Amino acid sequence: MKKLILLLFAIMPAIVLAQGFQVNLHGQKQIGMGHTGTGLLQDGASVLFNPGAVAMLPQNYIQAGISPLFFKSDFNPSGTTDQFRNTNKIATPFTAYAVWGPKNSRWKLGLGVYTPFGGLTDWGNEWSGKYVLESLNLKAIYIQPTVSVKLTDYLSVGGGFVYNHGDVDLTRAIPLVNSSGQTGQAELKGSGHGFGWNAGVFAKTEVGLTIGVAYRSKVNTTVKNGDAIFTVPGSLQSSFPQPNTFTTTLPLTSTSSIGLGYSPSDKWTVALDVNFTNWDVYKTLSFDYAKNTAALQDTHSPRNYKDGWSYRSGAQYKANDKLFIRAGGGYASTAVRDGYVTPEAPDANRYYFTGGLGYALTKNLDLDVSFEFEHLMSRTQTNIESQLSGTFKTNVYIPGLSLAYHW
Repeated sequence: MKKLILLLFAIMPAIVLAQGFQVNLHGQKQIGMGHTGTGLLQDGASVLFNPGAVAMLPQNYIQAGISPLFFKSDFNPSGTTDQFRNTNKIATPFTAYAVWGPKNSRWKLGLGVYTPFGGLTDWGNEWSGKYVLESLNLKAIYIQPTVSVKLTDYLSVGGGFVYNHGDVDLTRAIPLVNSSGQTGQAELKGSGHGFGWNAGVFAKTEVGLTIGVAYRSKVNTTVKNGDAIFTVPGSLQSSFPQPNTFTTTLPLTSTSSIGLGYSPSDKWTVALDVNFTNWDVYKTLSFDYAKNTAALQDTHSPRNYKDGWSYRSGAQYKANDKLFIRAGGGYASTAVRDGYVTPEAPDANRYYFTGGLGYALTKNLDLDVSFEFEHLMSRTQTNIESQLSGTFKTNVYIPGLSLAYHW
């Protein structure tokens, strides 16, 4: 029993560290075109996609958007016909960008506020994996001031400082039952912060091809003095002292991107992005409680994630001066090795399709909408720590909406 309890607490904070919680919903124009944007000049979302492109934007921008995320996953325990599904909850990743610079200047300033990591899921307290996870609510909000400079008419560079504020609230059952038959529960709830940076280079060519290279650094986010709340039978309360706190540091991974854009005519724009995500830095998860007992010890748990790649493509058609039609898709490899799949992030190789519309409401105001369908490959696994064994099947549905004012 003691080893099982230690194991359950050891794997709690793994929630943010899988591709399933790396949120790539950073701009409606870009989503509509398959999440391409590193090698394009579209709007203020260049602050994130490629800070080097910001100085090349022909106008200034203030814009904001939201992408409600519907995460649908089910689990079939090995050797059974049972099916467990997460309940319907809606995560709300958002973006807000501002870009400003004097007309015809060679520099621009930018500011981005966005959610590159996050998750919201609830499996309930009656499924077979309740000792691994009941519910999760995670938010990581990045704030990025940016400077971009046009070195020549064909080349610009830029960079930004990143501050991250993260919140997490996770619950799971404990294999202890009180006299009334109620199962114990653990809740981890806390906030943390971290720092990083973004940089990029953008180039135009004489043949109309645009090229972008961008890098978003790792952000080590430390949660200090988070609340560790245990609901257990009174006879075991001394083994789970209250109040108690926890501390952990989570490496939110770096991403390197290269993108191409090309307009074969006045009406068409096509784009291609390749992204490398350095998950290999996530080797071990260390978890420190302020108060320890024989049943509640600090842990150092191996994760051994692998690097991930994603390949994205998209196109935009200008139907007229007001209406734009977009479509795209892509493929991404999982960062989670066999044996490490969890219900917090039932990750697998995935493909997705996107579409979108843009409409000029006025000369200076754009409305953009998008929709994405994402399918994760079915994955049958036995977790090497919790021994939760079965098959995960997951689909994700994501509508989106934004308004952009430009001048």
